[in-house]
Amino acid sequence: MYSTEIEVRTGSDAVVHDLTREAEGFLRDADAADGLLHVWVPHATAGLAILETGAGSDEDLLTALDELLPRDGRWRHRHGSPGHGRDHVLPALVPPYATIPVLGGVLALGTWQSICLVDTNLDNPVRRVRFSLLAG
Repeated sequence: MYSTEIEVRTGSDAVVHDLTREAEGFLRDADAADGLLHVWVPHATAGLAILETGAGSDEDLLTALDELLPRDGRWRHRHGSPGHGRDHVLPALVPPYATIPVLGGVLALGTWQSICLVDTNLDNPVRRVRFSLLAG
């Protein structure tokens, strides 16, 4: 298995950060053929989503998460910025992993699909993302 970890600076705002180019670069570096790309975020307050970006879906996701998980005082987990407990619930809805087929060294994503890091944690501006290739 070929694996590497990258650092992503997400800043101090909630973001949907497109990782697709980084994943494609990883596959080139791995000299990938067929297999599975597994993407993992080793954080308790971030997740991964496969979705369209740039046409509003990324902002729609953040809006939906704000509605489902308001940043207010209802959370029992209370360290960090106000409402930070909701960030610890996020990975139950947006899991910290994704697996994508790789065919002929190319991600088998749909036309408008991208691999995205979803980070709503305002307290942690730097994330690690692990790419692992399981060759077929």
